[in-house]
Amino acid sequence: MGFTIGGSRGIRDIRSARAGSRRRSRTAECTVTAAAEYTGLWGWAVVPGARAASGACSCGVATCTTPGAHPLPFAPEVLAGATLDEVAAVWSQLPGAALLLPVGRAFDVLDVAAPAGRRALVRMERMGLPLGPVSATPDGRCQFFVAPGAAAALPELLYRMGWDDADLDLHCLGPGDHITAPPSDHAGLGPARWLRPPSLDTAAAPPEARLLLGTLAYICHRSVA
Repeated sequence: MGFTIGGSRGIRDIRSARAGSRRRSRTAECTVTAAAEYTGLWGWAVVPGARAASGACSCGVATCTTPGAHPLPFAPEVLAGATLDEVAAVWSQLPGAALLLPVGRAFDVLDVAAPAGRRALVRMERMGLPLGPVSATPDGRCQFFVAPGAAAALPELLYRMGWDDADLDLHCLGPGDHITAPPSDHAGLGPARWLRPPSLDTAAAPPEARLLLGTLAYICHRSVA
């Protein structure tokens, strides 16, 4: 009668390790492919970001205030137009790094609570408003991509529309900010995902913020009320 070294438990451990390795490999491949799509197809720069596990950030700073939700300070930015090989070369040096997009260049981002954002998105689609990419984060935010310059113009736009004194959970991200890009994990909570993925038209020319702001502000105000 034959026998197996380590018994059935050893076999299960080996199979589990192999399965985990395959999952990590697939995750890394998806990240690199997505990053190359962002740089090569949509014309966006990408940045390797920190990951979080059990509240600890991979940046190594024990007092990190945004674990798993910021760029790695020592990682190079991959510029728009980079090829798959160039992206893969960077991520091979930073296995497991998240995929972040710098804001304020090709786009700014209108950031709202997810329930309001989803309702606003449905209304905008029914109204036929021009829309750019829209992403959702696992911590309950919706992010509407709009033309650069929105962050600087937001206070004036809200004033002109009569929303400057309203209590709105609505913010605009601009130069210096980064967002977690699908399919990466955000802050250890799960993956970011697209509600409206980018296209050739919307990635290169997202809509002006003023075209979406009225609807977003109205829905955000209704949500608070």
